Order: sequence, then structure tokens, then C-alpha cells
Amino acid sequence: MISYISNVILFTFTVQQGGMTNTRLGKIHVSPATLFIIPITFQLIMLAVYDQFIVPFLRRRTGYVGGVTHLQRIGIGFASMLLASVIAAIVEKKRKEAVVQMSLFWLAPQFFLLGVADVTSFTGLLEFFNSEAPRGMKSIATALFWCELGIASLMATLLVEIVNSATRHGHHGGWLEGTTLNSSHLDLFYWVVAVLGLLGFFNYLYWAKKYVYQHNPHIVETSADQDPL
Repeated sequence: MISYISNVILFTFTVQQGGMTNTRLGKIHVSPATLFIIPITFQLIMLAVYDQFIVPFLRRRTGYVGGVTHLQRIGIGFASMLLASVIAAIVEKKRKEAVVQMSLFWLAPQFFLLGVADVTSFTGLLEFFNSEAPRGMKSIATALFWCELGIASLMATLLVEIVNSATRHGHHGGWLEGTTLNSSHLDLFYWVVAVLGLLGFFNYLYWAKKYVYQHNPHIVETSADQDPL
């Protein structure tokens, strides 16, 4: 759940970052909100490529029908969110220091990685719930997935409030309370998000390593040296 906080925050603040960049593409004005096309387009392409090429290749290497286990797929998504937070922090710092206004498309890499996270962690988690939950609880398991995303959104809001409260001194507002992003410290906040994402990732790896699958129809063949994660 902690790992999904970065997903919510990046989608929210990246659009605001886009408003502070050069949004011209030749003679065309590109709205920062159109950056959402990047993860959506990537998902459409990646899902087709993944099913047609990546899964058959991984299936031959790992012995799993899906190429990788559900938990491995979720872990890849969490790692992508973590990397997106780090890139977002670096890009925001460069944006504030740039003499010439940075192009909007410098924000594309973090959106690209969020697209990777959607393709891997979201679908992996849904598949995990559907395959591992008892037959009578599959609908409840799917509902838990959406509840998890909702709670992550609430936790993201709480994190913003906590950071602002902790960094507010006298008449100086918190990191995210500047009149514009140029007078705020969004880059530092992204580093906080990255640290939380890293802790959440390590926590996930710990419990995923301990998990024993209840149903293994996705395994073609087992090997003593395969990682059960």
C-alpha cells in the first residue's frame, strides 16, 4: 500500500510541474494534462508486446505460464514507481535551476515508468487476488484491490499534510505551500516519497519471499533453483 502512494503523488504533481515548463511543440501548445497519454499509450502497446513476445520468452526461461509469478510482476511495478520518484526529484531540481525554461517532455520518463507500473503491479495484483483467493471470496479480493488504491490516495494526502506541518517554520510555509512550484520544494518532497517507496519495497520483498502459493496452476514445471517469489 505504501508503494502506491508515489503513484498517486506523481500523477498529481507532475501535471503541476508541466504548467511551469515550456509547453510549446513547434507552433503547437501542448497541455500538461496530455502527459497522461504517455502511460496510457504505453500500456496499450506494452500489453500487446508483453503477451505476444515477452511472456513466451520468459516462459521458456522460467517455466511459468505467465512468464513470471504474480508477486514478481507486482515487485517490478513497485520498483518502477520507486525509480519514477527518483527521476521526478532529479528533473524537478533541474527544472528549478535551469536558466532557460525546461521542455514539458522532460517529464515524460516518469510518466513512462508509471505506465510500466500500471502494466505490471496493477494487473499482477488483480491476478494474484483472483488466483489465490478462495472461490467464494474472489469478488471481495477484487474489491480489496480498489480499496487499497483508495487508502493509498488518503495516505498521500496525509503525507502532504505531515510534510508541510513538519517543514513549516514561523512565517515560512511548508515545502509544498509556496505560491508556485518555483518557491516550493517539490524536489525534496519527491525524495521523501522515494524513501517511503524504498521502505515499502523492502517490506514487500520480505513478505513476498515468505509467501507460499496456495494454488499453482500458473507453474508449468518446478525447479529446485527457481525463486518462489
